[in-house]
Parts: sequence; C-alpha cells; structure tokens
Amino acid sequence: MATKKRKPASAATHHAKRDAAVATAPLGDDVEAYHGTLAEGDRAICLRLSREITAGLPGANHKVWHGSPVWFLDGNPIVGYGKLKGCVRLLFWSGQSFDEPALAPEGSFKAAEARYLAVDDVDAAAVRRWLRKATAIQWDYKNIVKRKGRLDRLV
Repeated sequence: MATKKRKPASAATHHAKRDAAVATAPLGDDVEAYHGTLAEGDRAICLRLSREITAGLPGANHKVWHGSPVWFLDGNPIVGYGKLKGCVRLLFWSGQSFDEPALAPEGSFKAAEARYLAVDDVDAAAVRRWLRKATAIQWDYKNIVKRKGRLDRLV
C-alpha cells in the first residue's frame, strides 16, 4: 500500500496558524487596558501591530512604558506603538540603523517610526522585516543614562 506524501504548508497557511496562536497569547493587563482606551480604528491598528510584534519577537517581554506598549529584549527597548494625535505610531528604538526608507527618523538618537491612519495601512511584511532587523541591530538604550547619553551598539 502506497503512502501519501504530505504537501508542505504554504507560507499563508503557516502565517495563519502563527497568527491564530499569537492572537490567543495574553498581552498582559496593562497592554489590554491601554487598548481599551482607544477608539475602534486605533485599537484595530494596535491589535494588528501587537500580533506582529509578539510573533516576531517571541522572547521579548512587554509592558506599558511611558504610557505606551513597548517590547524589550534583555531589558533593552526594541519596539513599541502609541496613539498620537491623528495616527498610531510604530517606533523602533534602533530603526535609523535599519536602512529602511519607509521608517522616518524620530528624535536625536537612533529611533525611527512609521505612522498609520487605518489598519489596512499596516504592511505586515514590512513590519516583519523591521522586526528581524530589530533583533539583529540594537543600540544600548538600557544603559543610556549610566553612559550619560552615549549610545553603544549591542549587535
């Protein structure tokens, strides 16, 4: 009796399974409470971003920090998002080093941002690419105060 070969799962199937698993992962009471303060459209953007971030940074810790959800690797802030007047901002602390034209410089250090007006504006493939770069390119924000404002590259 011949055995049937299993077809490899498509990328879409893989992402759907991953998204389903991540969608059920708890975000924490503080992040859930933050989402609860948002208007429906902004909440949809933030939920989409939180799913992508949680899936893309599985070893990260997250919490509401300085009023917005932020994900950390070994205590170093990597990515976060927050409601601004008229949009939701996705911020990568080391994003200026990613060489990504869709990320705009923010502030005087190494941060870069993308802004969204609607959930359909979120380019999931770009966010996933930025998350991979965020893991590979990190500046040491955790110790910036100890180093009196000097940033050192970690990876």
